[in-house]
Amino acid sequence: MQFLKHISIGELRDMALSMYGNLIKVDVDVVKRVVIADMEMHADGEAELLKNGSKQQDLWGINLYPDKFGTPEFIEFDSMINIKPRQNNMSRGVENEQTRALITEIISEVIHE
Repeated sequence: MQFLKHISIGELRDMALSMYGNLIKVDVDVVKRVVIADMEMHADGEAELLKNGSKQQDLWGINLYPDKFGTPEFIEFDSMINIKPRQNNMSRGVENEQTRALITEIISEVIHE
């Protein structure tokens, strides 16, 4: 598990190969704009972010598919940590379009070719 500030798509591919082969689990704190990646479960990254001062309501889990970089399928908004009834997010997805856009923006700041 590691915090990401800047990472290349090649480094992401290597990271994916070491865990799931084609994807990387990532958690994003949308307020602090912090990204943590490369864990077995989103809950692991969530716990680490909480230990570092993040707030539960600011954390969202996604999957990245390095081989699909540059396409809409690069980011998959799917994680158990996304089920947040108090925030009207009743599914594993990220239902709020503004939140999805913010996550996409943060990820695009961290990942480069």
